[in-house]
Amino acid sequence: MKKTAIILLCIFGMITAQAQEEVKPDTTKVWTKNGNFSLLFNQSNFRNWTAGGENTISGNANINYDFNYKKNDWTWDNKIIASYGLVKTKNSPFEKKTDDRFEFNSLLGKKAVGYWSYSVFLNFRTQMTRGYIYGKTDTGVETRTPRTNLLSPGYLTFGPGMLWKKDNNLKFNLAPLTSKITIVDKDFTLPNAAYFGVDEGKSLRYELGFYASGYYKFNLMTNISLENILNVYSNYLDKPQLKKMDVDYQLNVVMKINRYLSTNLSMQAIYDRDAFDGLQTRQVFGVGLNFGF
Repeated sequence: MKKTAIILLCIFGMITAQAQEEVKPDTTKVWTKNGNFSLLFNQSNFRNWTAGGENTISGNANINYDFNYKKNDWTWDNKIIASYGLVKTKNSPFEKKTDDRFEFNSLLGKKAVGYWSYSVFLNFRTQMTRGYIYGKTDTGVETRTPRTNLLSPGYLTFGPGMLWKKDNNLKFNLAPLTSKITIVDKDFTLPNAAYFGVDEGKSLRYELGFYASGYYKFNLMTNISLENILNVYSNYLDKPQLKKMDVDYQLNVVMKINRYLSTNLSMQAIYDRDAFDGLQTRQVFGVGLNFGF
């Protein structure tokens, strides 16, 4: 796992090394808002197809929205990321999720010197609908058991720190006294085991640790934008060390075909031993409708 964390940090470092032209800001505007909404669809149908195949239909909806404030020595950056997807296959009685996430980030800064500011940040993450563990009975009937739900788990992270910000597309924040609260529905708790790090029968877990986050967005070429988000957290209260560090890296790529059509790629890698003892990965790719606002 040590190698995985180092590789993710190196990837982000190499990406941020690429230069980007600065756009002269409009000093009369205190709020800047922009976002992207996309709908991705996929469908396959087979009839008398000797090579085999299963009829499927799936769809994904994604929103990535920023609303930022800047006036005098104050900045306030806010971002909402949400996505949801379902797939239905002919031979399964259940619709299954292909994506489900909601994340809100807020970062307040007061200029100190140069590109540095005193800061306070907040990060909130959860999913929107119930998640299941799927299995089969001895007779081959597919079953599902509830495992997660809205606010189960939910993660609330916040704390003071120092922000280095060149512009809205390049910044990182260091917060050495960060509180992290994990919220769960205790009814989902597994017998004699912790549920996302929360002890059995409880619904909250508090942590205090060091948090570092980085953000870099740039245009790789005309009509291709890459957005990189990296979050790293180490808990002081639970033997802080590299192999127990929480790492979350996201890459969002939008390749515009025209005003309304685009190819979208979203990749995410998470290492959090309280959730899963290994590396979690998520990847969504497709062509669909794209609306910028």
